[in-house]
Amino acid sequence: MGYFTSLVFIMIVVGAAGGVINYYTVSNKPLGDFSQLVRFIFLGIGVTFLVPFVLSVFGSTLIVASEGNPANLLNYVAICLAVAIIPRFFVTSVSDNVMAEAKLTSDKVDLLQYQLRQLQEELLPLIDTETEDDSLAEAGAVNAPNPDELDSTSSKVLKTLGCGRFIYRSLTGLCQEADTDESTMVKTLSFLTLKSLAGKVGGRKGVRWYITERGRKLIEVNA
Repeated sequence: MGYFTSLVFIMIVVGAAGGVINYYTVSNKPLGDFSQLVRFIFLGIGVTFLVPFVLSVFGSTLIVASEGNPANLLNYVAICLAVAIIPRFFVTSVSDNVMAEAKLTSDKVDLLQYQLRQLQEELLPLIDTETEDDSLAEAGAVNAPNPDELDSTSSKVLKTLGCGRFIYRSLTGLCQEADTDESTMVKTLSFLTLKSLAGKVGGRKGVRWYITERGRKLIEVNA
């Protein structure tokens, strides 16, 4: 009975020591947070009392053999201390994995939001062009673009924008198709944009130009 009491006392002391070790190596709380310290101590003691059960499951006679044998007793104490410290490695591993997964998820969400914004910027002109507006039918005659407000170069560039195979046109492609130098093309596109006949959008492939609904109406008038 006396040896049993000694073992219980040893497990309590060793478990409490393991809890203190875990508190000072794992806890992010201030060192004066005694409630956190108490929780670590009770956790260490609790897992230490599982040692006899685990040893019995594996058929070990270390507890019996440690009576009167200091070497075996020290081995038993070492096992109890190791078991008491195990939660530190478990908590550290789990927390590190959780933080890594959270950061990875956050990075993926940020990337997805950026891609969605880029896609929205690229699709908005197309949506506006293909969506019918009730006010256009009522005010079409009043707001109809005047063909005389464009020179030949502007008309040619506008037709190139509206008749091409792509909705969003690159500056290089427009210059080649309209047979116009880059400087003239930039000035013409800026003029068309100012007149709300064309627009531009920035995407993953750079700046692209497109024709607006007003520009399409002007092409239809000139047709």
